[in-house]
Parts: sequence; structure tokens; C-alpha cells
Amino acid sequence: MGLQVDTCEQLEDRLIALHRASIELVQNTSLESLLERIAVIAWEQAGARYAALGVNDEDGKLEKFIPIGMTPQEIAKLEHPPVGLGLIGALMHSKESIRLVNMHDDPRSSGFPKHHPKMTSFLGVPIYLGERNLGQIYLSDKLDGSPFSSDDQILIEMMAAYAAVAISNARMYHGLEQNEKVITRRNENLALLNELASTMATSSDLNEVLEKALDQLMDYLQLEVGEFYLMQEDRKNLKLALHRGEVATRIWRTDNFKLGEGYLGLTAKDGMPRLLDLPCEDTGCELNEEIAAQQFRQIAILPLLGRQGTLGVLCVGTSHPQPLDDLEMQFLAAISSWVGTAIENMQLNLQGRRLAILEERERIGMDLHDGIIQSIYAVGLTLEHARLLLDEDKGAARQRIEHSIADLNSAIRDIRSYILDLRPRQLHDESLMKGIQRLTNELRVNTLLDINLQGPLEDFPHLEEANALALFHICQEALANIAKHARARSVQVTLWKTPQRALLEVSDDGRGYDIEAQKLSIGHGLANMQTRARNVGGDVEFTAEPGVGTTVLAWVPYENNDQPKT
Repeated sequence: MGLQVDTCEQLEDRLIALHRASIELVQNTSLESLLERIAVIAWEQAGARYAALGVNDEDGKLEKFIPIGMTPQEIAKLEHPPVGLGLIGALMHSKESIRLVNMHDDPRSSGFPKHHPKMTSFLGVPIYLGERNLGQIYLSDKLDGSPFSSDDQILIEMMAAYAAVAISNARMYHGLEQNEKVITRRNENLALLNELASTMATSSDLNEVLEKALDQLMDYLQLEVGEFYLMQEDRKNLKLALHRGEVATRIWRTDNFKLGEGYLGLTAKDGMPRLLDLPCEDTGCELNEEIAAQQFRQIAILPLLGRQGTLGVLCVGTSHPQPLDDLEMQFLAAISSWVGTAIENMQLNLQGRRLAILEERERIGMDLHDGIIQSIYAVGLTLEHARLLLDEDKGAARQRIEHSIADLNSAIRDIRSYILDLRPRQLHDESLMKGIQRLTNELRVNTLLDINLQGPLEDFPHLEEANALALFHICQEALANIAKHARARSVQVTLWKTPQRALLEVSDDGRGYDIEAQKLSIGHGLANMQTRARNVGGDVEFTAEPGVGTTVLAWVPYENNDQPKT
């Protein structure tokens, strides 16, 4: 049969028809319908009995094969779709069209599978966009029985150029649609996370946080069941803290897991999320029978991580045929991370409150030791002196007893102030210099020590109250130690200031002590002095020599401003 060539008029008509069809292709943004439309237009334009469109994936392999001209029954009888061998494979790796009168005579032909219709003539045109092969157009057996002509080839090659642009545009449009969906979902995720963050920021109730987080993510992702397991204080066991879902009473057969036991324990141990596809054939998959009965498809297990390790595990399950995608797993991971942070913050907050209680107890003990106990000790010294004076000077003894009664009443007032506000008032609205002068006078009367006090006449006008109180208590503790332990004859107390500091020095000529030995077992009183000074940004230095005496040098911050504070 001879080769037929179109007349100029026929070729012009075909070009006009191709142009109209190509405009239709470029306007089609639906990738699925576009691919089939390309195959149909090629089939119509070439007047072929059979046509097909092969589409390549990103790696250049045959991804789709759309046949035209075969009935669904004929397609169903084929053993398998084309896999990219023979002439199809040759065209996939060629930039040139292939036109054959009889494809069976070509050495590149690999034949047809069983039940494939007989085909003779062949025209194959690659679809290129730049250097990238997007696919191929296959045509076979013209309806009029003639082989494909050069005009047919030119026409289909022109159509392939239009098809390349149309496929690229449709893929780009599809990609934009997918990106828009991803952005929309991410915005929804962020809105949900923001709502959850608001709950975490305003609630100190762990159960409330867990309930809201689980309810929100189950509703948003349309999950049927969800659970939180929390790490116990021994850091070796996990226990069910919250369950949601009416389709099953629980996800696992047990409510308790040891660290490293089963999928849940392994997730808590290594901190790695897991996604189980069901049914689970692993014998270690200890799922509740109700989960299998409800035909669940997936179980996601995610760790609740904090800075100090795993704090618990989140488990969710779904029976939806559509599996959880990467974006949904990322959302679950974000939720679990936020919940882990919330749990850790609540635990740290609880530890902080416990520490505050312990510090308050320590402060109360220190205040009692430095204030009331020292005052009562001074009363004891006064009464002991009064006892010695009973036989010698009853009037002086009575005076000492009355003084002791007054001091005991003062101690009672201080104890009452502890009961009311847990803060003793030791300076009694005095200045620092007057308060220390009162301490030295009491010690002089009660011990008959030779005490010399030196200090500034204008006192410390801009010294913070807390800093002044710290020096007052340090002086009180130092004088009490001298009275109890020093066996001294004289005491020197000196107060002075620099532009940056207010300083106190208390020295005696008593028996002293070994500094190095004392460091190994520092007494409560010495530790109190250090704590008080450092709490206000100062410090204390102790110097002593056995048989010579002891010196306590304390300082606190002081700002010397000539101008009054505003």
C-alpha cells in the first residue's frame, strides 16, 4: 500500500484543528484529564486505530500508560501494563521520533503480551520540555490502512510540543494546589497549637492540659482513640494517665509498662516516634483485642520529651483507610513536644515551690537562731549574773531580774511577730548604728567585757534596709559567739563606709581557733553570717589565731549619693 501525502488544503485544515485542540490542552489544569485528552487528540489527529500516552516520573521511569482504542475488557485481559521495554523503552531514551511501516521488523521491538491486539504500523513521538523527557505519544495502525506519513509525524511532533507545555503547566498548577493545601493545614495546625499554648500558659493543672491536648488533636485529625502515659517518679515505669475514645476501653492490654517493654516502653526509652501498621504480626505487639475487633489501621506512638529526657508517651489510633501522612505525624510530634515541655515546666514549678518552702524553713531557723535564741541566751546570762549578786547587792540583782523580764517580754513579742508574719523585727525602728550600740551595751552589762564601739556619727543614710539588717544580725551573731566561746577580756566593734561598701569589723582578744580545722566543720552561726551577707551581695571574712583572738570582717553594698534619692 502506497504512502499517502496530504494536500496543502488538507494539511492546513489539520493544522488549524491541531491549533484549536492545543489551546484546549494548555487551558486544562487538571493533570488526570489532561493526560487522557492528549492521547485522544493524537488519536484523532493521526486517524489511528490505537493510541497511548506514556508519562515519565521524576526519575525518568514509566509512571503511567493511558491507552486509547481498546475496550476495558481488552485492557483487563492483558497480563500486565507496559513496563518500558522494546519500542516503548527505546522512545523513552530518545529525542527523535520513531516511524515504522511494520514494527515487527524493527530489532528494537519486543513483541506484545498475551491477548494484546495485533498492531503493525507505528509512530512514536517523545514529549520534551527542554532537556527533560516528560512522556511519549504512541500511535498504531491508521484507520484507512495506510502507514503513518511524514505529515502525520510533523503534526504529532507539533502536538507533543504543546503537550509538553500543557503537562508542565498542569503539574505546576497541581503543585501549587498541593502547596496551598499544605499551607492551609499548617495554618490550622498553628492555630490549634496556639490555642493549646494558651491553655498551657494559663493552667497549672496537668490533667486539664492533657485532656485539652488529646481532645483537640483527636477531633482535628479525626482519630478514634488516644492515650497519655506518664513516667513515674522511679523513672522506670509508665502508667496510663488519660484515655479518650469510646470504640475501645484502652489501646494496650495493660495500663502499666516498664521502660523498654513493648513498643510503648521502647519509645519511652529511645525517644523515637513509631507508626505501627495494623494488623500487627509482631508477637510483642500487646494491643487490646478491642482494637483488632474495630479493624484499626494504624497506631502512632510518640515520646513526650523534656530537657531531662522522656516524661511520657502519647498513643493515638485510627481506623480510617487513609494513613497518617508526614504532615499529620509532624503535627502529632509538635503536640507531644509541647505537652512534654508543659509537664516539665509543671514539675519544675512544683520543685521550685518545694525548694521555696525549704528555703523559708532555713530562713526561719536562721532568724530564730540569730534573733530570739540569742535574746533568750542574753537573758540567761543576765539571770546568772543576778544570782551571783543576790548575796552582795540585792538591789543590783533585782535590777538584773527586771531587765531580764523586759528582755523576755521582748522575745515574746518577737515570737508573736513570727506567728503573725514569720518575720522578727530586730532593729525596732532604730538606725544601724543605734541598733549595734544597743547590742554592745547589752553584752557589756551581761558579761562585764570591755567593749569599744566606733562608727560614723551620721550613720548610713542611704543604706538599704535589708543590707543594714544583715550587718545587724552578723554583729549580733559575732557578739553572741564571743560571749559563749571566746573567753575574751575586750571586744572592738567598728563600723565604717566607702563609696561602694558599708563594713563591720568585730574582733576580740579571746582564745581564737584553728581556721583550717573550723572550715571542715563550720558552725551554724558562722554559716548564718556568710548566708546573710551573700544574700544581699556582700561577704564575710573570718580570721583567727589560737591564743590571740578572732576577727569577723563583713561588708555589704553601699552607694554614697550626695543627692537625695528620687
